[in-house]
Amino acid sequence: MAPSSPFKVGTSDPLLRFLLLAAVLYLGWSLLYNLVVHPWGVLDHWLIDRLTDHAGALLTALGYQLLPEPSVDTNRYIGVQGGNFLWIGDRCDGLSVMVVFTMFLLAFPGPWRNKPWFALLGVLSIHLINVLRVAALCIVVTIDYELLNFQHDYTFQVIVYGWVLLLWYIWVKRFAPMPGKPADP
Repeated sequence: MAPSSPFKVGTSDPLLRFLLLAAVLYLGWSLLYNLVVHPWGVLDHWLIDRLTDHAGALLTALGYQLLPEPSVDTNRYIGVQGGNFLWIGDRCDGLSVMVVFTMFLLAFPGPWRNKPWFALLGVLSIHLINVLRVAALCIVVTIDYELLNFQHDYTFQVIVYGWVLLLWYIWVKRFAPMPGKPADP
């Protein structure tokens, strides 16, 4: 008798089902974003507007004076007195992170009645983390502009993706059916 594999072959295997579904969802999103959403631009611009508005409100509430917006047709710039403008690019608006987070929820097992509200709270919390990130970067450039790249590329990447991993961990531990544990109806 051949030794049994720890991984079943076929779509009844939950790991394979998750990986296949996640890959299909990600491929679909990549095509949709690159061929339709990004060229259209409306969703990215809307999200960047919300991001700069919310970060600006937070900075103002913290006592910072915002730099006057430059005379351009976009709301992609934000900064505080004593610093420089930050330019918010499409890849910095958090949309891809929100979509990947939601795709994980859709692909991973768990009760469908909990997925919509958990996805909504997750997306809103990712936006909040991104607002905090933009506000903190505005403050960083008032201290030392040379710190901006490191903080943007490393520190805040770890914080944002760490937050998403924490959300996924909560989903897996709290809502996903585990072997030997009865699933929620």
